[in-house]
Amino acid sequence: MLGGGDHNHLPRLGRSNAGTAESLTVSLETVKTHVENVLTKLGAQHRTHAVVIAYESGLVVPGFTG
Repeated sequence: MLGGGDHNHLPRLGRSNAGTAESLTVSLETVKTHVENVLTKLGAQHRTHAVVIAYESGLVVPGFTG
């Protein structure tokens, strides 16, 4: 399923790609690639679906910020 580094990206799914790229000082394409990888690994159709899966599976809990 998700690797260790992927767990760090889960809280960022609620932010825009541009906002995430700016805060991490990486390219927009890098953020898009990581988001797509997380969605694929979770079997999610979109970001909201990924967040639901993460909560339901216990990968994150309310208030989790990474």
